[in-house]
Amino acid sequence: MDAHTPAPVPPPGCPAHGTGGRVPLYGPEFAADPQAYYSYLRHYGPTAPVEIAPGVEATLVTDYQAALQLLQDSGSFRKDSRRWRDLAEGRVPADSPVAPVLAYRPNCMFADGAEHLRLRQAVTDSMARIDSRRLSHTVEQVSDYLIEQFGARGSADLLGDYAKQVPLFVFNELFGCPAGIGDRVLFGVTNMFDGINAEKAMGVMFGALGELVTQKRARPGDDVTSWLMAHQARLTDEEMVHQLALLMVAGNEPLRNLIGNTLHRLLTHDAYAHRGGLIDEALDDTLWENPPMQNLAAHYPAADMEFAGTKLQAGDLMLVSFAAANTGPALTAARQAGSNRAHLAWSAGPHACPSKEPARQITVTAIENLLNRLPDVELAVPEDSLTWRPGPFNRGLTNLPVRFTAVSGVRRAAARPHAEAPAHPGPAPAEPRKGERGGLWSQFLTWLTR
Repeated sequence: MDAHTPAPVPPPGCPAHGTGGRVPLYGPEFAADPQAYYSYLRHYGPTAPVEIAPGVEATLVTDYQAALQLLQDSGSFRKDSRRWRDLAEGRVPADSPVAPVLAYRPNCMFADGAEHLRLRQAVTDSMARIDSRRLSHTVEQVSDYLIEQFGARGSADLLGDYAKQVPLFVFNELFGCPAGIGDRVLFGVTNMFDGINAEKAMGVMFGALGELVTQKRARPGDDVTSWLMAHQARLTDEEMVHQLALLMVAGNEPLRNLIGNTLHRLLTHDAYAHRGGLIDEALDDTLWENPPMQNLAAHYPAADMEFAGTKLQAGDLMLVSFAAANTGPALTAARQAGSNRAHLAWSAGPHACPSKEPARQITVTAIENLLNRLPDVELAVPEDSLTWRPGPFNRGLTNLPVRFTAVSGVRRAAARPHAEAPAHPGPAPAEPRKGERGGLWSQFLTWLTR
């Protein structure tokens, strides 16, 4: 910065004093206007010192080219979070809200080298077997069911009643979950993000997935779980459970935000006033400007090094800001002249999202079906009254209230032959007991066959 360049002004609520000179990426101020923070952080250069939770320090990559360099350099930067020096040396509070996201698990997200290749190939090959026509059919069924739950009211919260629910139901179908197991998977995933006892919810989910693996070993089906199990990588039962948990958790939270953020864009931007043919455009614009995962891709330098002008120590926590990288001034200009899909919302390199095509298809189909059923849907509150969930990683609304002309019935696609029975998408349910058929998934499966 030269002598004639004015000093950057921190955004409201962003004073770095009290955080060791680091910019805090949490709290309502950051959630309300993250782009103001990213603009400020760019004055540090390609990377910036941040605090992602009280007492948790990280280096955030905000530059597109620097982000690509890090994401593609698996020799210099590793994914195994057991390398995280601050965590290993006890400087991360035990109850930190970011610890569950970053803590090591034996899945492909936290693996390096040959182990990563083995686990990752099993996941990508299995996800690639998803038939696009079957996926669209499933999403339409789920969408019809959810709309039937709130359609007669003429109003809904498109986050809680719709965007949050669609991925949960679709993934249960893709993984071949029977009624009782599916109920507990939905309970676990829902309460991991929204409930009080995240540890209990995680235990319920892992227990249910363990039973699913046992059942599929005995009776394989036409589903991702069975395909993953049959893969030449020969995953153990423990590896199976952890890859399924990764797909279920890492797939649901970003996808719910992607559906919600794209709906928000369609409902609040005049450019999409005639929404029918603009869903793909709105989705791409959302991935560029308001991606569902704004900061993540945790990496750790394998050795002391200098990166993009910043000195790093082995084991430092490095995060990539997809949101900042996508909206940098240089990239914004390049975007106007080139591809509309060169963004980093799906990450990049060997750990890029393995499910971006299904995720895109689920989002487009879910929104298209909703708009077909409720063509006059509109925001029910002033746009500036909407609030965003706090936190350094995800970018998602707390709710999205809408109104529309009430509908008394919803056209339903024919049930798939193997369908069983799911549930009313209200508040997080009580934990379903083993064998109980009254949970969310059971109610949906019953609706399909009635």
